[in-house]
Amino acid sequence: MKSVSVFFELILFLFGVLMPILASGQQFIVQDSLKRPLNNVQDTVKREAVVMDSVTRDSVNRDTTKKGDGQGISSMVLSNAEDSTITDRKNNQLHLYGNAKIKYEDMELTADYIRIDNNSRTMFASGLIDHNGKYRGRPIFKTATDPPVTVDSLIFNFDSKKGKTYGVFTEMDGASIQAREIKKNEYNEQFIRHGFYSTCNLPFPHTHFGIQMSRVILTENQVVSKSAYMVIEQVPLRFVMIPFGFFPKTNKRQSGILFPSFGEDFSRGFFLRDAGYYIGLNDYWDAELRGNLYTKGSWEANARVRYKKNYKYDGGFSLRYAYTKNGEENTPGFSRAKDFNITWNHSQRQEANPGTTFSASVNAGTGSFFSNTAASGTYDYNQITRNNMSSSIAYGKTFADGKVNFTSSLSHRQDISTGQINLELPTFNLNVATFNPFDSKERVGEQKWYQRLTVGYSMQGKNTINSPDSLLFRKETLGKMQNGIQHNIPVSLSLNVANYFQFNTSLNYTERWYFQSTRKRFDNDPSGYVERIDTVQGFNRAYDYSFSTGFSTKVYGQKNFKGKLAALRHVITPSVNFNYRPDFSDARFGFYREQRYADGTPVLDNQGRPVKYSIFQNAIYGSPSAGRSMGIGFSIDNNIEAKIKSDKDTTGTGFKKVPILQGLTFSGNYNFVADSFNLSNISFSGRTALFDQKLGLNFNGSFDPYRYVEVTTPGSTMPSYRRINEYAIKGGQLARLTQFGLSMDFSFNPEAAKSRNNNLNEMDKNKPNMTPEQQQELARISSDPNAFVDFNIPWNIAASFSFQYSKPFAKSNITSTINIHGDLSVTPKWKIQYNSGYDFQTKKMSLTQFNIYRDLHCWDMSFGWIPFGTYRSYTFNIRVKASILQDLKLTKRNDYYNSF
Repeated sequence: MKSVSVFFELILFLFGVLMPILASGQQFIVQDSLKRPLNNVQDTVKREAVVMDSVTRDSVNRDTTKKGDGQGISSMVLSNAEDSTITDRKNNQLHLYGNAKIKYEDMELTADYIRIDNNSRTMFASGLIDHNGKYRGRPIFKTATDPPVTVDSLIFNFDSKKGKTYGVFTEMDGASIQAREIKKNEYNEQFIRHGFYSTCNLPFPHTHFGIQMSRVILTENQVVSKSAYMVIEQVPLRFVMIPFGFFPKTNKRQSGILFPSFGEDFSRGFFLRDAGYYIGLNDYWDAELRGNLYTKGSWEANARVRYKKNYKYDGGFSLRYAYTKNGEENTPGFSRAKDFNITWNHSQRQEANPGTTFSASVNAGTGSFFSNTAASGTYDYNQITRNNMSSSIAYGKTFADGKVNFTSSLSHRQDISTGQINLELPTFNLNVATFNPFDSKERVGEQKWYQRLTVGYSMQGKNTINSPDSLLFRKETLGKMQNGIQHNIPVSLSLNVANYFQFNTSLNYTERWYFQSTRKRFDNDPSGYVERIDTVQGFNRAYDYSFSTGFSTKVYGQKNFKGKLAALRHVITPSVNFNYRPDFSDARFGFYREQRYADGTPVLDNQGRPVKYSIFQNAIYGSPSAGRSMGIGFSIDNNIEAKIKSDKDTTGTGFKKVPILQGLTFSGNYNFVADSFNLSNISFSGRTALFDQKLGLNFNGSFDPYRYVEVTTPGSTMPSYRRINEYAIKGGQLARLTQFGLSMDFSFNPEAAKSRNNNLNEMDKNKPNMTPEQQQELARISSDPNAFVDFNIPWNIAASFSFQYSKPFAKSNITSTINIHGDLSVTPKWKIQYNSGYDFQTKKMSLTQFNIYRDLHCWDMSFGWIPFGTYRSYTFNIRVKASILQDLKLTKRNDYYNSF
């Protein structure tokens, strides 16, 4: 009944705002778009007039009541017509033809024909019949805040404030509202004849769900209706007709019952799902209480609250609890489970509090909630198979004109497969923008070299705990909480030398504050020596620093050709840097200690050296590094592109650039002071795009410059290997390829991806006005390439391929997968989508599914099929497109959880 009330409120607005404003004056000053008066006639003639409606042959009787106070309208009425404007001074009328417009303040009336009669004090607007015999240019009334209203014609008497409107048509909340005839009297009451509410936006709905109302009286506070009945597919259901209705009109949310859905679940029995009650608390808050009942003893309860304050903030939270029984009692497969899930989302508008941000996204609960409840009965594959949950509550503020930024957050990460939970309570960051301490605001001219010196500062703090979910709130677990604070001060200087070389020098200082440290020892046990680790409470400092300097430049090379290939260009960017870091495991720093046995003798490694350990081992921000480092780092970046004559340019002078190889980079480091393995692994990466950007290719890998040997372990039949300090080139090999990765993605129709991204961007703009269900659906569409259906794209075929190779020693490991997805429009209204893949390592097909969509104009029909696998199923849906009637749908499902 909310939709019917919306319809009546719209009609009340049309006549309650448009007509009184146009009728409030005794003098009409109509101007054109240049604000030149087209008429200025005093209303001194009081004649009884009846103006005939040329479209509907109806009339509006004269008003015998007294006229108004004669104060006149408060603003000018602007008029304009594309075809012609005719002033009939004999009859004191103004005629506007061809896309005629009348504007008054923020309101606008547009029609192909508008007539203003100053003698009878009436206005008439209608469309015109064109040369094809079609009625076009219907009157359209709109304001800055309300949707446009289309009518066949309208007539209004300014003095009596009476009017008639014929053929009203408008859209609201995704549905269409139509009425054949509407009258309005001087008491601001409307009389509606043959009103119709439908889900179809055609003038004559062909496939619809609608409510037919024969006669309606609409006042400011109530609606009185004669007989009303439902119409489905142009078939009137008069047996469910109500003879009359009386509905109070309120301007606030109304509470009411939420209707359930029914069905059967294979493991839990027949169900009554999503039954509940809606509570409209006020204009800013509302709530839903829902529940699911199953005949085999399972049940679920859900409480959800939403809130929103325009231009300030919006959000909502929910609490779900489920009791699930699987199998038959007293059988081996019987089990009970109690699960819960809590969500909270909150977002703050930037203009609500400039310089301050606050947001929340919480999703926490038992790891088995989604699998045990089949994602609360939605059977969402992504929810059922999810292996983690995370939450974040964040606050941020900027100071000193944006130069200082502070952020703080509470976060939670939960691994569903292992049951491990990580809590950060809290984490904070303070960052100061880099500045030039030796520069001056009064400086004139270029900076001197020392004025280019920049300094920055940042501070991070963290308090964390890691624990299995079953032990999270125990006292001994809370006692293992780790915390610390880290400060970082970077100092850098960048200079350009000889116009070709860029020199960069940096000094970085890091200091960590911890409130715990560790001590290791070996105790003598009957089974041998056992390592013990003790946690010592107390404040400790751990700091380190490093220095680096280097230069980079660019080398350009180009080869010109004759023919279609005009040139090849190669850009090489080499860089070399020198870096130094002390050995912070030295005893003078006190960050490392020697491991000792119970009798005090030191623990030695296989080369007879004492084994050291860091007292900050496993600390939040790590420990200063052991071992001195002084070396040279190097990298070479390559970009190759071609210049090709464009076939689209008819002058022969047009060219286009085609990237051949982008970002092919090799990098490594040589440490002079290391006692072994001075040269690091050589890593490389690159990317390219082929076939006119249709095929994207990315690759990366690393080379090991050292050899390895097989090591025999006593008592073990499995061979083991160890790197040796000897270059691979001595064995006839330049370097060993230890890791390589390749990924490709290809689309035969790039317009499909472009259309999908454009539509998702438009949907993102409406996100603040969406319900939580709609926001959840948008998130699903964003992550699922097959979730968006665009009937304007006739076809699309896309594929992706991933390949990973690793061979640290003698044995190699290869994984590769391929995925294919796309769609095909069989007809303008039928579309087929598919998604499949193959894992070459497991030699199994990945999740394969087919979907068929049918556009029924104001309805949607879809059929989904997963032919094999754990979640094999089929689903059939048919539902109304109108958002206000989303509960009106028919669903047939048969799947892993459900077999009806």
